[in-house]
Amino acid sequence: MKGIKIGNSRVLESRESADGITIRRRRETPDGKRFTTYERVERPILAVIKSSGARELFDRAKLANSIRRSVGKFFKSEVELEEIIDAVEDRTHDLGESEIESRLIGEFVLDELAKRNEVAYVRFASVYRSFKDVSELESLLQQITQSSKKKKEK
Repeated sequence: MKGIKIGNSRVLESRESADGITIRRRRETPDGKRFTTYERVERPILAVIKSSGARELFDRAKLANSIRRSVGKFFKSEVELEEIIDAVEDRTHDLGESEIESRLIGEFVLDELAKRNEVAYVRFASVYRSFKDVSELESLLQQITQSSKKKKEK
C-alpha cells in the first residue's frame, strides 16, 4: 500500500470471520490513516495432480477463474464464490494428503454448486465432464430433476 507503513500501525479492532479461518484487523497508522488487513491461517502446501499426470500447486485464484468461466454470473455476489472456494479448499485439506487429483477438486466444486444453484451446477458439469453429446446432458438434467422432486417431498 502506497504511503502506509504497516509495521508502525496499531490494531483498533480484530474480528474472526464466520468461517473461523480468516481474521480481519482494522488498523491505524501514527498519522491517523486507517486500513484493514485480512489474515488467513497458513496451511500446508497442496499439489494438484492434473489428468495429464503433471503436478502444480493448488491455486485459489485459478480455481475461482475456472468456476467463473464455466458458471458465468449465477452467483449472488463474489462472497458466494469465495464461500464455495473456501468449502472446496477445506475439503481438500481435510483429506490430510499433500497431493490431490484435479478430478476430485472438480467433484468438490460440483457438490458445492449442487447445494446452491442447479443451473450453475449444470453449466460447470458440462464443462468439467466434457459432454460428448446432448444425451449426456439430458441424463444429468434427469438426475437433477429427480433429486429436486425428492427434496420437495421431504
